[in-house]
Amino acid sequence: MRPRVRFVFVLHNHQPIGNFDSVFAEAYERSYLPFLDLFEKHPGIRIGLHTSGPLAEWLDQHHGEYLDRLARLAAEGRLEIVGGAFYEPILAMLPSRDRLGQVQSYREWLERRLAVRVRGAWVAERVWDPGMTADLAEAGVEWTILDDFHFKSAGLANEELDRPWLTEGDGHTLTVFPVSEHLRYVIPFDSPHATIDHLATLRDGAVAVFGDDGEKFGVWPDTHRAVFEEGWLATFFSLIEANADWIEMTLPSEAAADVKPGGTIWLPECSYREMTEWALSPDDADACRKARRFLSEQPDLVRAGRFLRGGSWRNFRHRYPEAMEMYARMMAVSDRLESIRIAARVADPVALDAATGHLYRGQCNCSYWHGAFGGIYLPHLRNAVYQELIAADRAADDAIGREATWVEATSGDFNYDGHREVRLTNESLDCWFAPHVGGMLYELDLKHAGHNLLATLDRRPEAYHAQVLAGPGAARSVIDASQQATFKQEGLDRLVRYDRFRRKTLIDHFYDLDVSASAVADGDAMERGDFAEGLYESQVEHDADGVHLCLRKEGNAWGIPFHLSKTVSLKADSHALEIAYRLEGLPPDCRHHLAVEFNFAGMPANAEGRHFLDTTGLMLGELGSRLDLPMADGLGLVDGWLGLECRLTCSRPAGMWTFPINTVSQSEGGFEAVHQSVVVMPHWIIEPEPDGTWQVRMQLALTSTRTLQAPSSREQAQSAPLHA
Repeated sequence: MRPRVRFVFVLHNHQPIGNFDSVFAEAYERSYLPFLDLFEKHPGIRIGLHTSGPLAEWLDQHHGEYLDRLARLAAEGRLEIVGGAFYEPILAMLPSRDRLGQVQSYREWLERRLAVRVRGAWVAERVWDPGMTADLAEAGVEWTILDDFHFKSAGLANEELDRPWLTEGDGHTLTVFPVSEHLRYVIPFDSPHATIDHLATLRDGAVAVFGDDGEKFGVWPDTHRAVFEEGWLATFFSLIEANADWIEMTLPSEAAADVKPGGTIWLPECSYREMTEWALSPDDADACRKARRFLSEQPDLVRAGRFLRGGSWRNFRHRYPEAMEMYARMMAVSDRLESIRIAARVADPVALDAATGHLYRGQCNCSYWHGAFGGIYLPHLRNAVYQELIAADRAADDAIGREATWVEATSGDFNYDGHREVRLTNESLDCWFAPHVGGMLYELDLKHAGHNLLATLDRRPEAYHAQVLAGPGAARSVIDASQQATFKQEGLDRLVRYDRFRRKTLIDHFYDLDVSASAVADGDAMERGDFAEGLYESQVEHDADGVHLCLRKEGNAWGIPFHLSKTVSLKADSHALEIAYRLEGLPPDCRHHLAVEFNFAGMPANAEGRHFLDTTGLMLGELGSRLDLPMADGLGLVDGWLGLECRLTCSRPAGMWTFPINTVSQSEGGFEAVHQSVVVMPHWIIEPEPDGTWQVRMQLALTSTRTLQAPSSREQAQSAPLHA
């Protein structure tokens, strides 16, 4: 006699802030719509459905009838609408105030639009922190689902994972369901019968939970053909209905109300198993996988394997400084909005509400990490985060009634690294400097365009690069065995390079006098100075002309000591940075080769309307060009789609090198090259004055002709995955 089993089936449909409209549309046509069409034809199937806020808003605008159908099915008791945080942030990343705001605002939106009561919440990427329990409960959440890996890490055995559990925090309790990793891998990749066979092995009265991405049903490579055209899903639904005498499709809230929990368990900080590997460095991730495999093969040590938890999601901010930069920028906005509320300095409440909405959108998780999908490697996702955070700051200015033109300088440990950073800002530009990392400019926001020109990404090792270097042939990805290791283009092995220094602006390099442009572009040039990532002293000055950041370092090149100072000035009502370099203490017979690195992000290569100009307006090539100009007074970069022009001019003629920065990353479509930034390097052979000095002045003028709007896939040169 077969056991009677409750089967809880929950789908998570999501598209991130910043993804292209055509990607939303294709995912709708290939996955969300055909799934719903087939689901409606099988009255014996009941599911929970979480639709992320960005996707729900898009559906409401473009396919309101889809949401109307969800509302009807929910009213009929066939579908449970699952809530969560509005713009799909990692809740563990947020301060408590933003967790509450995100969850409550989305619950209110869903209940108003769909006329349902929302009881449960999807936790993005199932990244859990025990401190979230009280916030979720306070926000009205009664239950959530996490991976069985969380429960195993807390010490529960496999036979205890067939029921809901309670967890507690600060006196608040929450029902938590374990999601079966086995079901995540067989649905929809194994035979439909595999799920039935698995359910038959469970005890009588067990609760089996499947919860995973809805994009597995039609969006992931080859799944539309298998799931819909070849009938996997129709067969699966029919099998469930045919076995309704012992498989009871149960909505999550019903199971939470009707099934006695196994007890109270305190779950550790955790995510699903794969995520805990992705958060590690490539070498450590490989060691973690090998250790888990070894323990699983040792009868006496199998139980110990559950306690090998891998890495923490938070440490993606350690692996990728760019993620830390976005996080710190997000926290700066969140703290600013909270200080405005506390001080009650609100001149325009509508603007403050708008700022909060932009902040929440800027917390969308996808660009803050990287695993089996593109994530942080996708420029359009990073750009979208900065666009929202910049818009939030501008709305905050409106909320407090800030004057039309102004300039200010502030300093503090903005990115929580124990060092002092400096921020120069006016009504048009926002400039963030790290004196302790080469005195670099690491964020440069054009406020009216909503664009950070330094949303760059360094090239660094990834676990899958070994497969890229080996070339096509491996059957499966090394970081997600459910994916094919496919190559989306040829020659990727030649693009696997790693950066020694940050790809930012005002990075000071000293090279051999005869170094070639190709050696610099390929990363083969030897660094002869200690300035590129050295500690600069910093001092901020104010005068009638604006604010000035003075950066100074005593260093050496080729072992020859001297001082290098660079002063960056910003005025009110200005769209330009004035930059003055001065070298002092140079021996009279000294000749050095100084190259100052500038990076420009979000201006794609090999795209129409994006090109270099000389100072006379002559077009010099598209933005992926490698230029080696011998004597130039400056260089311009034009992005016709952004309506953006960047002009760098120099007080003394310079050689000018340009080259693109391309990364090789993995998305669900396979391995691909992604353009990250354009490098512009003015460089000089320094011959000091009799007093041992040398100096040059530069101006970086930035003009934007229109406000940035959401891109279409046709206008953007970057390819984008259907789910990131």
